[in-house]
Amino acid sequence: MTKVSKIEKIEKTKNSVHPDVGCTYCVFQDSGEKYLQIDTYKIGDIGMAEQSTQKIQFDKEFAVKLIEILKSEFNL
Repeated sequence: MTKVSKIEKIEKTKNSVHPDVGCTYCVFQDSGEKYLQIDTYKIGDIGMAEQSTQKIQFDKEFAVKLIEILKSEFNL
């Protein structure tokens, strides 16, 4: 599990689209702070696996940064 607190744009020479995975999200509070958690799951012949393969958490401060990046990069 990871709580993301910093993000930085880098340029890469080799990029490719990865296989699709399923994901879920939940929102929770801890010590008065609100967090968003995204869990990713492998997709197999029988649907999503029961156990998540990766968990990523964001606080409000990081969410604001991420929204700014998404708006800029996708011209939203």
